[in-house]
Amino acid sequence: MALLQKVNVPTEFAGGYRIRPVTLEDAAAAAGLFNLYSQWQTGENQTSVEDLRLEWQEPGYILEENTLAVWDAQGQMVAYMEFYDRGEPHAVLFCWGLVHPDHQGKGLGGLLLDWAIERARQNVELAPEGARVVLHHSFLSTNQRAAELFTGRGFHHVRSYYRMRIDLDTPPAQPVLPEGITIRSITRGEERMAIAAVYDSFRDHWGFVEEPFEQYYQRWMHRLENDPRYDPSLYFVAMDGDEVAGVSLCYDHLEMDPDMAWVGTLGVRRAWRKRGLGMALLLHSFNEFYRRGKPRAGLGVDASSLTGAVRLYEKAGMYASRTYTAYELELRPGRDLMTQSV
Repeated sequence: MALLQKVNVPTEFAGGYRIRPVTLEDAAAAAGLFNLYSQWQTGENQTSVEDLRLEWQEPGYILEENTLAVWDAQGQMVAYMEFYDRGEPHAVLFCWGLVHPDHQGKGLGGLLLDWAIERARQNVELAPEGARVVLHHSFLSTNQRAAELFTGRGFHHVRSYYRMRIDLDTPPAQPVLPEGITIRSITRGEERMAIAAVYDSFRDHWGFVEEPFEQYYQRWMHRLENDPRYDPSLYFVAMDGDEVAGVSLCYDHLEMDPDMAWVGTLGVRRAWRKRGLGMALLLHSFNEFYRRGKPRAGLGVDASSLTGAVRLYEKAGMYASRTYTAYELELRPGRDLMTQSV
């Protein structure tokens, strides 16, 4: 990777603010800021110190190069921005940030976003020659202040995402399996086959970018090996003989809602679609959640899913409880490496 040139950012800002990258020791302050902001917007927490430290310690992620935060005169973290490049082919880059509600309207959001854009521009040349490179950011659809900030910097709305939920106050319908298919939990050591099925099934999802599988796999395994919530008994695979036809990879709860079970990833590989397998995996997951006494379940989905996922979830009794919007800034025009249609 090319040697980075430090983006020119002041260390101080009008009003007594101080600016610097975060360190691991700042995880508690950052989690506090994120949860305060999330409570302000949705009434729920967003993360924990442990989850945040896990994200910040992902292999290859360098906090000094990829984060910037603002502290007020009293030493409280009041704004944060991070840049993230998943690796090859470096065509779709991400940033995410927020400003404490009591410190908005003072230019901090614009300062951090400008830094993120310049930081992303440093990685443009890592993408294949002639490839289009974009920068993405997502936020709650009701956040009009953020929408104005991002459109003012040249971003435009490209996608919406739903957080969907179902209340499990009555027993879910039983799954009907396609002929020859069985569903079971994985055991430790079988993660690779489940992750490979996810990689294959998501090729037809908007925004998918082909990347080296080992890079993708290692990113997953970093999370699984360090996340105490990972429970292989909730990682369901639909088997057709010795082939994985689909997956429903679930979690017992969310940090933001301990009573909500979560379908983290549900996917069916192309050769097994349109046979009811997606519904069977979803209902299998719901039944396990109900058996464990979870009062509700949720998942995230592309509101314009190319594979019709929203219709499937609605048919299963789910409804959209929240909408997020994704904004995109084109950093370099060229050949689009993202899946746009099927």
